[in-house]
Amino acid sequence: MTSEQIIILIIFIVYLVAMIGIGVLFSRRKMNNAQYVLGGRQLNPWVTAMSAQASDMSGWLLQGLPGKACTIAIISGGIGFATGSCKSAIFIAIGLLLGTILNWVLTARRLRVYTEVSNNSLTVSGYLGNRFKDDKNIIKIIAAVVMCIFFTFYAASMFVASAKLFNAVFGLEYNLGLIIGVVVIAIYVILGGFLAVSWTDLIQGVLMFFALIIIPIICMARLSADAVKYQQALDILKSTFSFGLEEGFGGMEIINGLAWGLGYFGMPHILVRFMGIKSDKQIKPAATIAIIWVIITLFAAVVAGIIGAVLLGQIGTGANEKILIEVIQNLFNNKAIVISGILLSAVLAAIMSTADSQLLVASTSFSNDIYGTLKKAILKKETSDKEYVWVGRILVLVLSIIGFVIALDQNSTVFALVDFAWGGLGASFGPVILFSLYSKKVNKWGAISSIASGAIVAIIWNILSGGIFDLYEIVPGFIVATIVLFVVSILTEKFIKKEDRELMDKEFDEMVKIIKTK
Repeated sequence: MTSEQIIILIIFIVYLVAMIGIGVLFSRRKMNNAQYVLGGRQLNPWVTAMSAQASDMSGWLLQGLPGKACTIAIISGGIGFATGSCKSAIFIAIGLLLGTILNWVLTARRLRVYTEVSNNSLTVSGYLGNRFKDDKNIIKIIAAVVMCIFFTFYAASMFVASAKLFNAVFGLEYNLGLIIGVVVIAIYVILGGFLAVSWTDLIQGVLMFFALIIIPIICMARLSADAVKYQQALDILKSTFSFGLEEGFGGMEIINGLAWGLGYFGMPHILVRFMGIKSDKQIKPAATIAIIWVIITLFAAVVAGIIGAVLLGQIGTGANEKILIEVIQNLFNNKAIVISGILLSAVLAAIMSTADSQLLVASTSFSNDIYGTLKKAILKKETSDKEYVWVGRILVLVLSIIGFVIALDQNSTVFALVDFAWGGLGASFGPVILFSLYSKKVNKWGAISSIASGAIVAIIWNILSGGIFDLYEIVPGFIVATIVLFVVSILTEKFIKKEDRELMDKEFDEMVKIIKTK
């Protein structure tokens, strides 16, 4: 190992110890189940905003999206232009921006209020069960199972990102880097719960923000010394940010990119941040912080991927998810190695900020909505707070192991795994979450059918390819789940108990009344 690698390793270790230290700090508190799962609803606007966006964007923002953006082709004369794959990155970014804005505006405050009005729900699946008065707990169980499936693949994408990071920086064998990433993430999730995850996400979000601002600026400054490459970068950026159609890029690609925005309504690891904020009145300042962060980081990630590829001469036809890592190593070496270590820690931060949230949300949904429910139904016994916490911690370990096995495939890409998980979660939960907050006409049978149909369509659509099946699965999945939600609700309304319908309507009206109170 070189002296530069040793310095970077020390910085990584300091960073990782700090993150684990936060987990240890919160583990020393006496936490009941509500505090472990949702932090006692005590998040301030800054922690809520940064935690929501850091857990949302993840290693995908610093590896997957720049890798997509730097897929550039060569034309005669050596001047690059954006291919369909490269150009689609900007439409994905636009879709994510629109989705972020709409999620904060349409979902955040209503969900925060409703989860308290509806039996103080602690998890997204728990909210759905309480919202629709599902005394058989079918919604809770189905929702928790679907979350565990898709979140395992989502977490696996972050494990892949960590393995690629350790491989690129230290030359570690892929599997060894994978083990290190899995172990560190699992440790501080197990120790600290929701508060540890949220506060570490605040730190990680700040790191990601400054890294993505610094990298493009320094890259362009370096390129300015080479007139040919500088002009090449400008030409590619101009092509990428133009909105016209061109060869290899058409209507299907635009729809697929913008469709990423639909996913936000169904992302439990983001939705729980809305549920955990101290007051619904704090949603507006949190939303402002989050939206500004997203605008800057998405734009910067696309730009960094493109100009990074030009700087390093990596203009080719294959996406390179190590592009920003290699750019950082190229820009900041020798005397600037400490800066390199800090910026590379930002890449690690991006990875950890999402994997921790996904593991926590999936595990707590399982412990609260499957384990606790089944124990009460079968053994007629209540689950203690301590037992809930420990079952959740055990499942973090189990899901980490499963995600590790999935990530062992070295041909896996961060983008592909996130693409699948995002589409599945968005199709499964997006319609039922959105319309549960805005319509009295949906019921538990519609909700159950909607979640199941959205998941099934997304999985089948992802497996098939060619023609209409090249459409991103979140689109047909979201449409089918929405139609099923209302059709089944209408057909089964006569089977809903009168007292349940009256209570649902009463809680809905109470939520709306609170929302209208300035």
